Amino acid sequence: MKLSDIADNAGSCKKRMRVGRGIGSGKGKTAGRGGKGQTARSGVRIKGFEGGQMPLHRRLPKRGFNNIFRLEFAEINLDRIQQAIDGKLLDAKETVDAAALVKARVIRRAKDGVRLLGRGELKAKLNVEVHGASKSAIAAVEKAGGTVKILAPAKKDEGEAA
Repeated sequence: MKLSDIADNAGSCKKRMRVGRGIGSGKGKTAGRGGKGQTARSGVRIKGFEGGQMPLHRRLPKRGFNNIFRLEFAEINLDRIQQAIDGKLLDAKETVDAAALVKARVIRRAKDGVRLLGRGELKAKLNVEVHGASKSAIAAVEKAGGTVKILAPAKKDEGEAA
């Protein structure tokens, strides 16, 4: 193969369409924007406008709310921890906490804490420190001879009322 043999795949490079350059080009006059008015202009566009009728998004009732104090946990199942131990990413003798799980790349980030869930089976004896755990997860860890310590969730300091 020579440098002169290298070429793009057929159809991978498409020529840019030049608009507003005469009727012979096929994209002259209105340049594919249709008629006049608001829709022909850049920037402004009528999204939910229904010809003066009350738009659908305003006819429907509002529902629910966003809880600003909600904590987002990184969830992890027992089978994923066992897989990390089998792959020598986690040491069963060390304490398994959020920092150890992030370091072993079992979870990407700890968020507001780690929550342990009970899917899978645990063979290793572990000391686990997490911010939350399901009853089945606690039972499985204790059945394998380990312990689970529940930590207080990390508080968010966003102007909480005392």
